[in-house]
Amino acid sequence: MGTAIILGIIAFIVVIFALNGLKVVPQSETKVIERLGKFHGVLPAGLNIIWPIIDRPKAITVRDQRGRSYMTTSIDLREQVYDFPKQNVITKDNVTTEINALLYFQIVDPVKSVYEIENLPNAIEKLTQTTLRNVIGELELDETLTSRDTINAKLRAVLDDATNKWGVKVNRVELQDITPPESVRMAMEKQMQAERNRRAEILKAEGEKTSAILKSEGEKTSQINNAEAEKAAVLLKAEGEAQAKILQANAEAQAIATIAEAIKNTKTDPASYLLATKYIQTLEQMVSGKDNKTVYIPYEASNMLASLGTIKDIFNK
Repeated sequence: MGTAIILGIIAFIVVIFALNGLKVVPQSETKVIERLGKFHGVLPAGLNIIWPIIDRPKAITVRDQRGRSYMTTSIDLREQVYDFPKQNVITKDNVTTEINALLYFQIVDPVKSVYEIENLPNAIEKLTQTTLRNVIGELELDETLTSRDTINAKLRAVLDDATNKWGVKVNRVELQDITPPESVRMAMEKQMQAERNRRAEILKAEGEKTSAILKSEGEKTSQINNAEAEKAAVLLKAEGEAQAKILQANAEAQAIATIAEAIKNTKTDPASYLLATKYIQTLEQMVSGKDNKTVYIPYEASNMLASLGTIKDIFNK
């Protein structure tokens, strides 16, 4: 009976011992095993067997999504994100600004993450805060507000280089909020409003300028068209008058030729005949008025009478 009890106790101890030696590691996680306090190996995902009491998983400090730290023996190999609380940083132009950041990192070497640093989450947080202060301290406030991509790239490069010896790969750093003091925000809003007003005035002035230019160009085109129309009208009028004079001259020439033909057998001069005709027309115009009681006789009356005699001789013949 005593032997059975002893064997039962031994079997129970063996079962407990065997169960303690079986370790199941979830996917994307690992455990660092120490044998008698010294690093022995890293357990892959799946079922693993270790020596109880002799082998023991190394406990490490991790942080949950709420920022609370706790101890565990599992190391998460997935990409993790740390949301750091707001902190005050001073820019190059001595403006105190609140900034909080997100850090995306991944443990690529579990052994270094356990043995090269005592508290990895705390170390990453402090390193991020100090690096952020250094980077922001090299920039003025306006550059800080407009150069987030540049700041993110600088932070990522510095943190990735610093955490490389901890077996950590920093993939991304993102600035969430940049909050300057209230007085600075009010001044920035006034400056922004003034800039908007300035742009509006510039657009209005440019519109008025464009309108004035278009109006002047329209008036210029109208004046040019009017001038060209007047020029064309003057030319047409001049051409008409010239043609009329030509026709009149041709008619007079034809009349003179006819008269000359008619009196060629007489001794009468055609010029004297035409001159006498003009005299007669002039006399008719002079005495045509109803109220004219004074008759003006040309100075060369003898010539006129001689011309009348010439006309008489022509008609008698």
